[in-house]
Amino acid sequence: MAAVSESGGIYVVEYDPCWPQQAATAIDALRAAVPGLFVEIEHIGSTAVPGLAAKPVIDLMAAVHDLPYAALHHAALAGLGFHPHDNGMTDRLLYVRADDADNADSAGNRVRSHILHVVTLESWPTRNQRILRDHMRTHPEDAARYARLKRAIVAAGTGAGAYSRAKTTLVQELTDRARAQRGLPSVPVWEKR
Repeated sequence: MAAVSESGGIYVVEYDPCWPQQAATAIDALRAAVPGLFVEIEHIGSTAVPGLAAKPVIDLMAAVHDLPYAALHHAALAGLGFHPHDNGMTDRLLYVRADDADNADSAGNRVRSHILHVVTLESWPTRNQRILRDHMRTHPEDAARYARLKRAIVAAGTGAGAYSRAKTTLVQELTDRARAQRGLPSVPVWEKR
């Protein structure tokens, strides 16, 4: 199936086997730019699930000992193109990277290529994004359901601001199941204020 897009700039494409390498390259660059800051760093999100259709944005999650200390490294991250972004999540630092101007939308805005979620090491083992990624990797039928839903949301013309919210019911269901398999309680997957 070809890329599906909508007016708000959201589009879903077939899995690209280059995504893991793009994530690995970004991870190596982040570790080199701020040696010792990140205790853990992983590729998360749909682009981290082989075979899963996704928005072509590489999501990364990194764990640090102290968020205020990590915030002191904005300049080093900006040198790699990662700039602070506030999307309403209060339990992390969020950085967005938009690659070169050749990768722009119809309005001339640079398109996101990477998102970096910086969280505490204490919260690392129970982060929903990591748990859902692992579940999708081992449950292809759930990954297929998720891909169908994403395509349907985009095909319906759901705006960029509503895209994530429109996926919440299924994401909650799958995350609850994955957390239960690990003996963890259900927690809301919607993290924005």
